[in-house]
Amino acid sequence: MKNISETDGMHILFLPRWYPNRYDPMFGLFVKRHAEAVSLLNKVSVVCVTEATDAQSALYDIEHFADQNLFTTIVYYQKSDLRPVLFAKAINIFRFYRANFHGIKLNTKKFGKIHLIHIHILTRLALIAIYFKWMKGTSYIITEHWSRYLQLTNGFTGFWRKIVTKLAVRGASTITTVTQNLAEAMQNHGLKNPNYVVLPNVVDVNLFKIQHQKANPIFRFVHISCFEDRSKNITGLVNALRKLSVLRNDFECILVGDGIDYQKIKNGAIDLESFGLIHFRGLLQNDLLADELSKSDCLLLFSNYENMPVVILEAFACGLPVIATRVGGIPEMVNPQNGSLVDAGDEAGFVEAMVKMIDSQSQYKADEIRSTVTSTNSYEAVSVFLDGLYRKYFYKKLETKSNPK
Repeated sequence: MKNISETDGMHILFLPRWYPNRYDPMFGLFVKRHAEAVSLLNKVSVVCVTEATDAQSALYDIEHFADQNLFTTIVYYQKSDLRPVLFAKAINIFRFYRANFHGIKLNTKKFGKIHLIHIHILTRLALIAIYFKWMKGTSYIITEHWSRYLQLTNGFTGFWRKIVTKLAVRGASTITTVTQNLAEAMQNHGLKNPNYVVLPNVVDVNLFKIQHQKANPIFRFVHISCFEDRSKNITGLVNALRKLSVLRNDFECILVGDGIDYQKIKNGAIDLESFGLIHFRGLLQNDLLADELSKSDCLLLFSNYENMPVVILEAFACGLPVIATRVGGIPEMVNPQNGSLVDAGDEAGFVEAMVKMIDSQSQYKADEIRSTVTSTNSYEAVSVFLDGLYRKYFYKKLETKSNPK
């Protein structure tokens, strides 16, 4: 078997359940950033399959995006609405897998043989990885981002899902999670594998930078999220800001994002908005998002549950301290040197933290906060991290084949 030299790139196939698409450019953006990082040292092909939510004449509609070592295929399939429902469900599952295998075939023509498969978000895609391992001897690794394994959400349910997930995790070369907290939650569900590794999320440190000359006449908080109130608890954040406004008015809070609860939250903050204490900016991306973040003084997150919010890392890249809740993987990031933590739902504690931040924000060193991100979460750092992981298990497989017992 021909080996791969230390300077040659492998072909890594990404199979993500979440990925930016024509319906939502932010969906699974963190997965895309991992793919971009890997493409600095290897060839990466991405196949993402999603159901069409608009009128689509063809059964399958395929989009391709090429960017040097990154080749992406997104397949949209028509969702069946036949009756009975179980019949339609079976058809949709068939279309999902057919679309995936067709996309894989197209990407293999582009980049050649697949050396490793990288699954993002279980469980459905794990069956494809298991098939390639059993039938073609292709190793796979898994990255999990989903909060459904956390005890608070109690979302890891279903007999067959648990069976397939356990099989997939056991057969993976390694499992990467975005927090140690998530890794422990998965293992508590009996998802055993000897090789759990925490994978850093990617931050574009060239985009998110410190703005040393800020022109804020008053202290500026910023909140960035997908405006899904069940997890992000933006209603609770607004309540805390309302309580803060009773104590003082030398602040404002910029709310960035869009989502299912956006209008409800905006309607519930009319009083604060009318006094100029809250400003809704809607969805911002790239330069606009980075500019809004870097102009602020502190990031606020009052979430009920989380895994690893990338926005915290982006705030750190801008030199901003963070006030957040003590949930999920957040305590693995936020400490007294870069912010403060309060318990989820503790509005009084959150108000106290905001008061302290306004009065003592100068104690935080922006350059030191930023340095913690540039050393571990830049595209280059994550690229080297994942390349080492891929090569470790690729070469281990070659050694096993060349030296059978």
